[in-house]
This record gives sequence, structure tokens and C-alpha cells, in this order.
Amino acid sequence: MADPTDAGAQALQELLTHFDLERVDETLFRGTSRDPGWGRIYGGQVLGQALVAASRTVPLDRHAHSLHAYFLRPGNASLPVDYIVDPIRNGRSFCTRRVVASQDGEAIFHLSASFQPEEPGFDHHAPPPEVPSADSLDNDFTHAQKIAERLPPRLAKRTRRPGPIETRPVRRHDPIAPDRSPPERHVWFRARGSLPTDPMIHRALLAFASDTHFLVTSLQPHGASWLTPGIQMASLDHAMWIHRPFRMDEWLLYAIDSPSASGARGLVRGQFFQHGRLVASTVQEGLVRDRRPS
Repeated sequence: MADPTDAGAQALQELLTHFDLERVDETLFRGTSRDPGWGRIYGGQVLGQALVAASRTVPLDRHAHSLHAYFLRPGNASLPVDYIVDPIRNGRSFCTRRVVASQDGEAIFHLSASFQPEEPGFDHHAPPPEVPSADSLDNDFTHAQKIAERLPPRLAKRTRRPGPIETRPVRRHDPIAPDRSPPERHVWFRARGSLPTDPMIHRALLAFASDTHFLVTSLQPHGASWLTPGIQMASLDHAMWIHRPFRMDEWLLYAIDSPSASGARGLVRGQFFQHGRLVASTVQEGLVRDRRPS
């Protein structure tokens, strides 16, 4: 087996090539996809690519501070994705962009994002939770190899190579035989290699990572997981607010909780901390339909 560090760095570089969108014209961009192992596009990838497309239509001194997105249809990982950007507002302080992602002429995703130049202001933030450090925990790649024989074949194949983002959960949740636990998670995140200074790259990677370990948190009180037969899951919408500068090639702690599940939908919230400071917040509602026999 190749060195996981080298393989992870290669996976990160491959992801960055997917974020290097082809510019077809002034407001049309085209991207390709990584297959996460089940043929459909991973939602975080479309989120990150749409943010890149929007970012390329604003002045360089404007940085994304908030985004709101809806996942409309499943995306096919074998087909390119077109991102059409609508520059709906260019203000003195804020720029607003609307992005529609489509495949085969059908919209699969919609994003609204706001951009602002850096400026001083009041500053306070919530404190981070007290959890073990990232260095004291095993990463998901190592753990996935230990349970590979219990995974479906297509997913087991993905465990042979690390992904572009290293994750280290504070507590393990067995996706094959899940137990009942409170609806919360704490996960350390870091890109598997050094990155350029461009803030757009770090924001796109954070958007990509923010959909990981997220909606599944709403299943924990019910003793179910995304691999439980009869459970249907899909992200419906996703919002993110970026409060402060950060780097994706340094450890970020993702603190996640699920305050509600009802009507076949689960709600999850997240906070990203780095060096003790709150750098971003997230919210998502998703489909969590239970089709198991009564």
C-alpha cells in the first residue's frame, strides 16, 4: 500500500483540480466530479465548486462571508456540472451572487452567496468545547481500513486510499451496528497537505468538508446510520457563515449537534473552531426517511 501521507496529498491535489473550474464564458463555469463510491456527486463538492464559480465573478478583495444552498436533484458523478452565475448585486460593501448548477439541462443545485471586503468591527465569539486534541486521536482512514470487510464492496474499495480531508472524530460511531447516543459529534478536520494562501481555496474546501459527519448526527438518538437498511438520507439545504480567516491545512474542530428530527427531516448545526476561535457556523436540514418495517 502506498504511503497514506503521500496518497492523501495526491487526493488533495486531485480535489483542487476539480475546483479549478473551466471558464466557458464570463458567467458560465464547468466542473468535473470525484466519485465518492456510490455514483452520485457528494454534496460538499457541488457546494465548493459553486462557491468557486461565484468567487471568480467578484473583485479579489471581496471574500465570501455567507452562503445558502438547496440540493434539488442527485448529481451524476460521471457527467460534468455547469455553473451559471447571476451577478445580482455589486454594492460598495457587499456583492451578492446566485449560482445554478445543472446537468443535462436540469438544475441540481442552487446557491446564493454574499461577499464583503475585510473591515474592522466588534469582536466576540462562543468558546470551543473541551475535547481531546487531534494528535491524540486516530483518523478516519485508519479506522475505515479496520472495518472495510464489513462495508458494502463499493465503499470498501474507497478505504484503500485516504481522501483529501483528514478527519479525526472524538467518539467513534459504528455505521454498521450503531448504538443510541445523544445527537452530537466533535470531529477534527484538516486538509492532507499544504495549501496556497488564496482565501477562496480555503473557503471552498471548508464548504466541501462541512457536509461530512453532518446530517448523520440526527440519526444517533434513534440507533440508525446512513448504512442502516431502510434509511433514506439526502441533504436538502445547507447554510454557512464565515466569521474569521482560517486555514484548511491546520486543524479545525467541527462541533455538531442536532436539535430536532421530525416529519422525515433532520436538522443539524455546526461550529468550526481554530486556535480557540469560532471561524465558521453551519446549518443543514436533510431528508432522514425511515422505511424499515415496523
